[in-house]
Amino acid sequence: MTTLPRPAATLSADEARRIALKAQGFLGAPDRRSGVRGVLRHLGAVQLDTISVLARSHELIPYARLGRVGRRTVEAAYWQDAHAFEYWSHAACILPIEEWPHFAFRRRAYRDRPHWSHDLPEGAYDQVIKQLRDEGPLTATELGGAKKTSEWWDWSGTKVAVERALMYGEVVCVERRGWKRVYDLAERAVPGELLHDELDDAECLRRLVRLAGQSLGVGTRSDIADYHRLKGEQVDAVIADSGLVPVEVEGWGKPAWADPAALAAPPRGRHRTTLLSPFDSLIWDRARTERIFGFTHRLEAYVPKPKRVHGYYAMPVLAGGRLVGRVDPAREAGGVLVARQVTLDGPKAVPAVAEALIEAASWVDCTTVRVERVDAPELREPLLKEVTRALIIALR
Repeated sequence: MTTLPRPAATLSADEARRIALKAQGFLGAPDRRSGVRGVLRHLGAVQLDTISVLARSHELIPYARLGRVGRRTVEAAYWQDAHAFEYWSHAACILPIEEWPHFAFRRRAYRDRPHWSHDLPEGAYDQVIKQLRDEGPLTATELGGAKKTSEWWDWSGTKVAVERALMYGEVVCVERRGWKRVYDLAERAVPGELLHDELDDAECLRRLVRLAGQSLGVGTRSDIADYHRLKGEQVDAVIADSGLVPVEVEGWGKPAWADPAALAAPPRGRHRTTLLSPFDSLIWDRARTERIFGFTHRLEAYVPKPKRVHGYYAMPVLAGGRLVGRVDPAREAGGVLVARQVTLDGPKAVPAVAEALIEAASWVDCTTVRVERVDAPELREPLLKEVTRALIIALR
């Protein structure tokens, strides 16, 4: 039986929530000078996803924290000057380039993996490496084709080889071009001082646990493990030496750990009001979201339409440090942002949801907002009035 250390502090649920908001960049003045790159470095991982409704998730992450940062600026900030790389973390994520050494444990695990779902044709791996060395950076299509058939899972030998090389760390995804991965050799794409696998597994895990704790502010074992998709036992093995301190959070019912810097500086400042990507690291862990915000969050894009409750791509609305509603957005020609379905947590949520809609519309160059369905019919007219008022103010 494992003996847990004595908690260094006891936090109320509200204190823990505010610490988490500050750690994730939603409480206090945003660091605009460091911009998108600062957001990436602060979070440690920005999840990618194929769905694009309002914008792609990796664009929504800095927008939610910084406001109307240019979308081209976002892409350039991620990929220019070897600032970031894509790898398997919480899922497929953009990661700060300085984290390259920390994933040596995962690269080694892939190299030692005995079984794969795709067979690697003989000679394909060496051919991909040679072609990238001679011609790179290249997409899978430019390397010779990504698929054998139109089926999404039916990869070509070239695609199997380059993805295997990416997992091994010999190849890096250096950008997304038209949503296609662009591959290059790690020896060219990763700065020389970082291009090594010298850290042993324990040191990799120790660093990732510490970084996850800093990005979360405070979290349980499962919260911390989920951030970079570590195993619980991997967290257990290193957390005592990670620099995080044990705390007790009222109502959580589980041991927790916190970033000591977060405990030393009580979170203060202005709350962001914004729409959140369903893949935002503030809410990507459903159990944590329910525990901190009392908010049940589920992406319904893969749920059959008749069974959807809140909509295809319902985006939670953050305001005043709370999740106060959801908006399922769409865009139409002519600069129209459509709120296909709006869910409100009571009348007090109306101004915040209207503000979030108008700012989002401006960010994606929409000049009109159309609200279709509101879950509480009695709040439809108040929301329409508030949207109109906010739009007039925004256009002044």
